[in-house]
Amino acid sequence: MQRMRSRSIYQSPRATNSDRKEGSMTSDVGALLEAVDFAARKHKRQRRKDPEKTPYINHPIGVARILSHEAGISDVAILQAALLHDTVEDTDTQFSEIEDVFGTEVRHMIEEVTDNKSLPKEERKRLQIEHAAHSSYGARLVKLADKLYNLRDLNRCRPEGWTEQRVQEYFIWASKVVNGMRGTNTMLEASLDQLFCERGVEI
Repeated sequence: MQRMRSRSIYQSPRATNSDRKEGSMTSDVGALLEAVDFAARKHKRQRRKDPEKTPYINHPIGVARILSHEAGISDVAILQAALLHDTVEDTDTQFSEIEDVFGTEVRHMIEEVTDNKSLPKEERKRLQIEHAAHSSYGARLVKLADKLYNLRDLNRCRPEGWTEQRVQEYFIWASKVVNGMRGTNTMLEASLDQLFCERGVEI
């Protein structure tokens, strides 16, 4: 599957100062900070379901960090999509607003990773499994990093009201979603597989 052309926030080892437009680094960092600020404002009243009730913004920032630090992703649009991936699904944000501020590429990735909340929960989970293999490269990366963050969080502590059985069922479902995205990023998949193996989940 053809991958999107990356626009890196890091200078290529082969590049020289004359190869880059002056200010491009500043521009890319600014684009990421714009996404952080947008997501923080949209999620400002939301909390995670862990016992500590941590600020929800920790999650999208953590997903973007996984992509940057663990998966080696430096494409600005993909990192923006990671930061913004829950804004439409969980806040009053519209896709048109995402496109106006961040462009068509970011909008399309967020559309791919956004569940339709009008559908029953089990149907949404089924569609995630079904659509995983057909998602774009950027959307698959965001999905993988999102699952990795959530599974690590579940290992750290159970959300309030969750039984151990429900946690295990989430791991089993997540493995089915991940299986549809095999071949996207070996580093993310290896980290996910380790978690699945520790839980005795077949991969």
